[in-house]
Amino acid sequence: MTVKRSYYELLLSQYSNRDEAIALLRQHRPYLELLPSMRRPYESAIALPLPVVRLRDSNSATRGSSIASSSTSALCLPCDVALLMCDPEWKIKMGAEILVYIHRPQEDFSDLLGRWRKTQVLLEGDYEWLMPPQQEHLISEGSERIYPLFVLFEETPDRIARGLGGASLPFIVHTFPENSPLPSDPLFPEGGRVEPNM
Repeated sequence: MTVKRSYYELLLSQYSNRDEAIALLRQHRPYLELLPSMRRPYESAIALPLPVVRLRDSNSATRGSSIASSSTSALCLPCDVALLMCDPEWKIKMGAEILVYIHRPQEDFSDLLGRWRKTQVLLEGDYEWLMPPQQEHLISEGSERIYPLFVLFEETPDRIARGLGGASLPFIVHTFPENSPLPSDPLFPEGGRVEPNM
């Protein structure tokens, strides 16, 4: 079986909601523990679907000159959702950034892994996130550490799970409850199978 477009769209829309994105982290505890506050988890993260970053390229105008020039360019990252940690008390962005990659229709292992590798290259330098209006006041500087999380389906070819496991990249396998395209309780998804890879 192949992954249906509707499966991908359902999960993308689901994880665009902060609460449901945090529910995803419940299926991979090492990432759940990155939340600044376990007592107030739903105030400790911001979900950015199909996120955009502004890359900064600073260099000296001439060799030996103290005058620096900088240019910026905005682009959409090849991940599906970015989860940015923030302090619920001070309302400031924290260090950890979790990037979610949902298996897309017709995507094979090299395509899925390639999206993560491309992200690593793009975020190697200085960057900042383009935030939604309600979070524009937060400092949006990129962090020094980004964490990937891959979401597969039961229909995803086994070779993709084996490849991610071989690359020591964490993933979960999402299963939809019978006769329902979405979990009945988005905060505690039924049928989500956790894989132990880290």
